[in-house]
Amino acid sequence: MPMTLADEVFESLHGLMHQYRHLQYRALRGGAEELTHMEHKVLGFFSVHPGATQSDLVQHAGRDKAQVARLIKGLRDRGLLEGQPDEADRRSIRLTVTAEGAAAHEVARTQASQVNAQAVAGLEEGDCRQLLALLGRIRGNLDAVQPDTRTGVD
Repeated sequence: MPMTLADEVFESLHGLMHQYRHLQYRALRGGAEELTHMEHKVLGFFSVHPGATQSDLVQHAGRDKAQVARLIKGLRDRGLLEGQPDEADRRSIRLTVTAEGAAAHEVARTQASQVNAQAVAGLEEGDCRQLLALLGRIRGNLDAVQPDTRTGVD
């Protein structure tokens, strides 16, 4: 059976994301504090939401609790995240990014921005805005089939 135009669009998007992730991983691995993609995203979450809990991240990211727990433990063990018990509920730990974590996240963010800029090199602002609008329409079509409960980290 021949590929439909919709099939070609998503094959192209799939290949593009693999290529993009490869470049992103390579950039993240090149820093002084090597971070995985997910570690970078976790540090970003707690940079924006200092004092949030592991449960907050699970809800925000739509990820498995065990995966998030392993990521947080690894970042805490490396001194990139620190936690303090919640005053109202001592079972809950409020997490914040350490100075070392903030520095590592900034390096990773800068490297990711360089990959992003390279990816859209040669595109005009209008092209980028049109691409965003088209991707938004595709996302809306997919959300209509099954609403997305995730809002950010992936």
